[in-house]
Amino acid sequence: MTNNTSAPAKNTAAFFAMAGISFAVALLSLLMAVLYLDAEPWAKAFLALGTLFLTTSAFTLAKCVRDNQESQSVVHRLDQARVDRLLAEHDPFRAVS
Repeated sequence: MTNNTSAPAKNTAAFFAMAGISFAVALLSLLMAVLYLDAEPWAKAFLALGTLFLTTSAFTLAKCVRDNQESQSVVHRLDQARVDRLLAEHDPFRAVS
């Protein structure tokens, strides 16, 4: 087993900014496309509502994936700490009673 005690890598401010800007550009371009679409108002409203639902679903999915990864990393660290403690307490030369 490896002893991985280093903290996970953090995202840089530039990466965070790029992700935020790309999300904003994608959402705004889709909304502008729906707005300038040559269609009836009910079709535009349907597409706009679909865009809103897709956006909120994407945020919810990202949160669920993040929470799952965080819970797995905590469990892994606890398991590693238990193994390290057992190995530290183990004495191979102790007589078994």
